[in-house]
Amino acid sequence: MVEKTRTLGFTVAYAIGLGTMIAAGIFSLSGTAVAEIGSSAVIAFVIAAIVASITAAAYSEFASIYSESGGGYLFASRTLKSDYLVYTEGVMLFLGYSATTAFYLATMGEWVHEFVFPAPPWLVGAATAVLLGVLNARGTEESGAFQVIVTGAKVAVLFAFIGGAAAYKPVDASVATFTGAVSTDLPGIVQIAALAFITFFGFSAIAASAGEIIKPRKTVPRAIAASIVTVTILYALVIVAMVNSPIPAEVVAQEGETAMGKVANAFLGPIGMQLIVAGAIFSMVSASNASILAASRIGYLMGREGRALRRFHLIDRRYGTPIWAIAACTFTIVTLIVTFIGIFHGSGAPFGIDLGLAGLTGFANLNLLIPLSVVNVALIVSRRRYPDQERPFRVPLSPVLPVIGILANLALIVSLPIDGVLAGVFGIIAFLGIYYVWGGALPVEQVMSAITEGEGPQEEGDVTQPSGTGDFAEVYRILVPIAREEDVVDHVLLADAIGQALDDEVEIEVLYVEDVPEQVPSDAVSSAGAQGRINELESAMADVEVDADLTFEGYVSQDIAFTILEVARDTVSDLILMGYPERHRDVVQTVQHRAPCDVLYVYGVESPLDLSVINVGAGGGPNHRALLPLVDALGEDGAEVHVIRVQPEIGGTPEQIQETIDGLRHTETVEIHNVEEKNVAKGLVETAKDNGGVLFIGASRDLLLKQWLFGSTPDHAVDIAEAAEVPVLIFRARTGVKATVEDAAFLVYRFLRVFIPGR
Repeated sequence: MVEKTRTLGFTVAYAIGLGTMIAAGIFSLSGTAVAEIGSSAVIAFVIAAIVASITAAAYSEFASIYSESGGGYLFASRTLKSDYLVYTEGVMLFLGYSATTAFYLATMGEWVHEFVFPAPPWLVGAATAVLLGVLNARGTEESGAFQVIVTGAKVAVLFAFIGGAAAYKPVDASVATFTGAVSTDLPGIVQIAALAFITFFGFSAIAASAGEIIKPRKTVPRAIAASIVTVTILYALVIVAMVNSPIPAEVVAQEGETAMGKVANAFLGPIGMQLIVAGAIFSMVSASNASILAASRIGYLMGREGRALRRFHLIDRRYGTPIWAIAACTFTIVTLIVTFIGIFHGSGAPFGIDLGLAGLTGFANLNLLIPLSVVNVALIVSRRRYPDQERPFRVPLSPVLPVIGILANLALIVSLPIDGVLAGVFGIIAFLGIYYVWGGALPVEQVMSAITEGEGPQEEGDVTQPSGTGDFAEVYRILVPIAREEDVVDHVLLADAIGQALDDEVEIEVLYVEDVPEQVPSDAVSSAGAQGRINELESAMADVEVDADLTFEGYVSQDIAFTILEVARDTVSDLILMGYPERHRDVVQTVQHRAPCDVLYVYGVESPLDLSVINVGAGGGPNHRALLPLVDALGEDGAEVHVIRVQPEIGGTPEQIQETIDGLRHTETVEIHNVEEKNVAKGLVETAKDNGGVLFIGASRDLLLKQWLFGSTPDHAVDIAEAAEVPVLIFRARTGVKATVEDAAFLVYRFLRVFIPGR
């Protein structure tokens, strides 16, 4: 594996925090704050900044200890012993980041509706969330230089707004207006401070990116402090400008979230207003992108530690992103926007429950303030539990200051909109109930542990270069999981023959996985027996000549399929070649539907396989099409290829053969067999037996449905081939989110097709 290089300096880290904080909070809450408490909005924002700064100090100390990405969840998991508390911290931060993004995008929808075109705000926000999710899943991130430019543009827009206000009215008149608008409504000030807290949570984005920051122990604390101070000053100046607006206070109150755009029009004219509108929309989208990135990191870590589905820990081979964690985050954001803004909003909301942006803000802040309190608790625990731990940055006046932070965070919750708080409490109770019933999963490190000197699963901070780039594109890698010693020679020779047909340079890795009962931690099992099996496999291959480079690797694991998939990702395998086991069919299904590369299942191979004669069906489907290049490569090397088209004896639709023939354009010898047989699998196997050689079959696209009901064609072929002594190879193309969605849609299509007349 290749160690990820840290590339972000102080300027970029500072820009990350600044850019994340300059978003919907200033463009949306400034109008609401001025309408409610006038000039005292400055006090409210300063209170929010102070409360955030206390916890930001705790973040800074932890970031100086743990120079990794993950933020508050990482700090809690490294310090606290309560599994439920750490789980709650992770879930609430995940929901908090997601709700913050939903707030940004819903506010953006309001601005688009007011100033661009009258589309429903919830629809604009939800569509943008999906787009950002896709971009994040594909690995489209802002570079360090671009982040600095984007943040500079945001600050420039705010200075243009502030400058317009300064030019509009003399200083003495502005001071008089500002002092005359001071409010003494203390509960109102605290309530606005609670709402404004969401605007300062961007400091956590710096800690969440600690794994990419140069010298994080020094850079992270400095960047957090500088960004909070800068944003507080900018927000105060914007509030001053809003108070001195020629727009009457009642109009500002009526405009609410979009009031700043109307005020900009009064200061700067139509062109200036368009500039502010464009800056506001762009700021919200940019900050949303950063929040999605932070939420997906938490999902990734929770998946790795077994507090979320292990799938969240999976890194997409093509894009190098935690695609399932990003998908979960995107789904959560869309659900929040649709629920708070689309369904439960306005006078016609169901049951009279009007949530809207205020409720969404309360939901987001609840899921941020409680986790931040937990971080302060974790700091106190860390100081007592690990007194000798090196801490390049230390929070002063500990534990007094962390206790103040805990109390201040909890005090702000009291002033949040009650509907949003209740929704947040309901969500957390629901997630705790799910976790209680589920019980979680074992961490990746406990599920599988290496028993050889090979690398283990990919960790945060490490990156494996994707297939198709650099030196990795010059080598074709085949992973061969072996369950029985007697299979190793046959499977390795088959892998070598296939690899040589597809590529000149081939690497074969033989993988042995020692199965451990789930009740027994893998690290509690002696690896001596498993190491002995590895030695036996190496001895079996000692006198066998192969052209490929051959290596052996072993793991002790509680989940065989999971381990195979992890090793395939870590080694950037191009093909998994494995037996089609009579037992553990669940392993076959899991590998088939989650593999990061192509999979070839082998059945009935008990001696070195002769690939000089190849039989292949004429059926369609994506796996059949993906199989054809392999068959064509073997045919180009001199194999005799037989294409078998099975025609049902009574009725039915004959298989189309032209697509198969077109895919074998490099094969010199192709013989076509038209067979009438009621059972497709039987027709394939019996014809292959008559021809001799091996039978290649593409895996069924609707395998899950067919296996639940009456079995798939490959399953039938395997059963029949056993009696006929015909070796069968079943091919499944690389899967991903897109392929999974397509397969699910295909099941619906196959079901509905029954009701189409004439079908």
